[in-house]
Amino acid sequence: MRLAVTGGTGFVGARLLELAVAAGHQVNALTRRPRKDREGIRWIDGSLEDRGALTRLVDDADAVIHVAGVITARDPAAFETGNVAGTLAVLAAATAAGLRRFVHVSSLAAREPALSHYGGSKARSEELVMRSGLDWIVVRPPAVYGPGDRETLELFKAAAMGVVPLPPAGRLSLIHVDDLARLLLALADPSAPSQRVLEPDDGRPGGYTHKEFASALADAQDRRAISFHVPAPLIRAGARIDGLLRRSKSKLTADRAAYFCHPDWVVSPDKRPPAELWQPRIDADAGLRATAEWYCKHGWL
Repeated sequence: MRLAVTGGTGFVGARLLELAVAAGHQVNALTRRPRKDREGIRWIDGSLEDRGALTRLVDDADAVIHVAGVITARDPAAFETGNVAGTLAVLAAATAAGLRRFVHVSSLAAREPALSHYGGSKARSEELVMRSGLDWIVVRPPAVYGPGDRETLELFKAAAMGVVPLPPAGRLSLIHVDDLARLLLALADPSAPSQRVLEPDDGRPGGYTHKEFASALADAQDRRAISFHVPAPLIRAGARIDGLLRRSKSKLTADRAAYFCHPDWVVSPDKRPPAELWQPRIDADAGLRATAEWYCKHGWL
């Protein structure tokens, strides 16, 4: 197939491009800064706000995989622009080009739209996709990790130091970036299911408690670590302090604090992808260890 991919320069998108080319697909990928084309990949200069770039992106494509999105922002408007208006623009380009297959990467946060501005914007983006009239599929990944991920890196560093601060008690599901990328490619095929919301994970029923996840991070590095729950008021206070100190560069925003403190980010069993289409191949033990080894090899840990 020829795939039109947004977010191809990010963590998930970059791995998606690698696996797509390895599988023999041709890719049009959007980029904000000029890049040289390489085998199987044609870079399209532009952004989600650039109608002409989106028109070129979907040219001759068989399917769109919309990965791009805003995860951290200082205000609701930035989430609205990146996640809602951006999705609408890609949908419009796909519709104008006569494309049918549209794979939309959302988030489990969309299940709780009132909890965070991020989750609310993702829920609104899903609504646009579902009303588009296209042959759509929505994918809500849980926590995604793997080589090259800078978000989980901070937790690996904490585990390496032997102390892992955690949000209030709760559970989460995990998925390795390679498993997620394989699913997105499988869903781009026109014969795959459509008009469905899917929540993939690594196959562990009930996910992991926060403490189990902290232990897994330490085990992946052959370390022992102490983990402890930080009360929600302290996390919210930390977000305010981080915002004052680092302003636009702060990572722990009030929005993310609300997300972290929610007790249930486990996938719904009834929304798992059909087993005949896709099954996870990488469990947490193997995936986290391989990720830790990659971080060490590249000097990140």
